[in-house]
Parts: sequence; C-alpha cells; structure tokens
Amino acid sequence: MPVTSWVPGAAGSGFAHDHLPYGVFSAGSGTPRIGVRVGAAVLDLTTVARLENAGWASVVDADALNPLMAAGPARWDQVRAFVTAVVTDPARRPVVEPRLYPLAEVTLHRPFQVADYVDFYSSEHHAGAVGRMFRPGSDPLPVQWRHLPIGYHGRAGTVVASGTPIVRPCGQRRPVGQSVPTFGPSRRLDIEAELGFVVGVGSELSYPVAAGAFAEHVFGVCLVNDWSARDIQAWETVPLGPFQGKSFATSISHWITPLAALQAARISPPPRTDTLLDYLADDPAQPWALDIDLAVTWNHTLVSGPSYSWMYWTGPQLLAQLTANGASVRAGDLFASGTISGPDLHAAGSILELSMNGQREIQLDDGSLRTFLLDGDTVTITGTTRSTSGGRLRLGPVIGTIAPART
Repeated sequence: MPVTSWVPGAAGSGFAHDHLPYGVFSAGSGTPRIGVRVGAAVLDLTTVARLENAGWASVVDADALNPLMAAGPARWDQVRAFVTAVVTDPARRPVVEPRLYPLAEVTLHRPFQVADYVDFYSSEHHAGAVGRMFRPGSDPLPVQWRHLPIGYHGRAGTVVASGTPIVRPCGQRRPVGQSVPTFGPSRRLDIEAELGFVVGVGSELSYPVAAGAFAEHVFGVCLVNDWSARDIQAWETVPLGPFQGKSFATSISHWITPLAALQAARISPPPRTDTLLDYLADDPAQPWALDIDLAVTWNHTLVSGPSYSWMYWTGPQLLAQLTANGASVRAGDLFASGTISGPDLHAAGSILELSMNGQREIQLDDGSLRTFLLDGDTVTITGTTRSTSGGRLRLGPVIGTIAPART
C-alpha cells in the first residue's frame, strides 16, 4: 500500500510526505524555530523532536537551519526519516497534530544565515541572448563560456526572504546618447529567475571539492530572484563585472527543498559541444542535472515558463568551479545557477530578454504595458518537479514587490 500522510490536505498539495522542505517560522509572539512544511501547515520540528526524545534534537533547536545543515548527510537522513514517520504514522498523530500550525497563521523568516553568495551564468540560452543584444555581429558567448562556469561574488548581507519589499536602487547610469553619467533611481529594474544551492557541510581551505562530492556538501535547493538594475549594471560592468547593479537585493524562498526530495527530478545534462576538463566532467552514474519547471508571473500575469533542464552547467560543476582554486565553502553558503532561460521568448528568465532590452512592450492581463519593472509591481517565481512517489512537488515560491527608491 502506498505511503500517505495523515495531515489534512497534504496529499496532492506539492508539499506532501515526499517533499518536506525545511524553513524557519514563528507563531504569535513566539521565537523563531525550525519547521517543516506539510500541505498548508507548518510542523514545529523543534518541539516535536524534543517531545519525541530524538537524539539529534539539539541540531533543530535553533532559529536558523545552519546547525542542521552543518550536521551532514547521515544526520539529514535521520531527520528526514523521522519527519516522514511522524507525518505518515497515524499512531504519532496525537502528539504531532497539536504542533501543526496553519501556514496562514505563522510568520516565515529567512531560513538560514547566509555565509557567502556566488551567482553563476549557467544558461547557454540566456548568455547567448544577452550576447546577441550587446555584442551584435560577434560570437554571443565569451570564448571561455563553454569551458568553465562563469560567476561573480555577490553580497550575503542583502540576501532576503521571499516577500521582503525590494526598494528600487539608486546608482550611476549613462543614458543612451549621453556622454556623462547621471545618478538616480534605476529605470531598468529587472529580475533573474534562478535556482539556488545551499551548502551544509563546509570544506577545508585549499582543498577543492570534487563534482562527485556534491551531495556530501549541498543540503538542498531553493528558488532565487537575483534582482538586477540593468542600467546601473551596464555602466559599471566593464572591466570588473557586476557590482551595484546586483548587490542591492537577492530574494530566496522561505523553504529549502532537501536533495533527497529531488531524486526523481535528476536527469542527464545536455549535450556538450566542447570537451570538459577532468575536474568538471560529468559522472554518468550520478547525474545531477534537474528537470524543474519554473513559472514567472508579473502582477498575476504569467509571462514566462523556463525549465532548469536546459541549463548547460549543473550544480556539481558549479561547486567544483567555486572551489577549484582552493576556496573553501561553509554552512550557509549560497550559490545560484544564474538566469534560467530557454530557446524562445516565452521561456526567458529575465525581463531583459522578454522585452528585448526594452524594445518590446509586455502586455499584462490588466492591459498595462511594461518594458521593465515599475514601483508597485510584484513578481512571483514558482517551480514544480516530479516527486519520488510519482506526483509533483512544488518548490517554495519567491515573491517580491518593488518599493520606491529612497532618494
């Protein structure tokens, strides 16, 4: 007989016993603690682990996921097995049910303390589209693009939880046709729909992490919106890359989906046109490309549906590149895929592509037209994938609303 959850509404919700993402919540005036989403409820894992005398209760007695993430894969498996048991075994219901809180009645917090943040550029479709916009007549991809995952270091301190208002950034920008820059609010505010990888187990300085060790270090994934001020970014990028056009805010979901929940989503990576160096070579026995379908809505209008399955570089390759020079990682590090885009306009993960760099107006369902984000606009990124029980699981959404600049 198939295993099911006794939690009302869990079955078919995308947050059933085959998902069980982790987050941090508070109820009423209570302190933040670790929870697990089950259907439209949050399980108070901190309290239930203590009541059940779990030997590892101390790693979930925290206001962030970092101690659990740092505990390593064997502990992750123990905790996941425990949570699965308490939400599927009716005999545990009397103890567990009073510790289930309706999602609508709790406050969700940023799920982990972000140690470092690195953003990559893994989509050949996105990189190619951007290259054709800004380097017409030449190869749209930099010569090294198919040989190594390109990335840049962002700011951990501006990674915020879903729902946090995004204040329009100010900075230098040089309008087309002008020779002198001006300073003020960005006029070309954009999104980037991405997948983030959350590090649990750190590594030792000067010791690279092999691509095959990915699952020994990465705790789980979450959706990411790496907000971008394209006018500020365009003026500053040469010669050292993104800076203030990116550093003002990056939004992440409240819920971290553990790697164990993604086993059915694993697929082989796309064909490669260049031979990879050994440290980046794919392990065909352990593929970690992921078949995750995203949806981007802008003020309730569905504007794009990219798939992570199209990404050229996989999570293990990003981790291998991040540490290839001996750089270490630690619990709470976040590295993101870069914009997830597909081969056509309806699968673009950025407004830069959707609007063709502001040359094409996007009509929303209310009849309004956009080329970039206006104050008051809300963007929601969602994701779904196959679950291990044959259904679909839903990644926690990432939502942001644009607030006026503070000038």
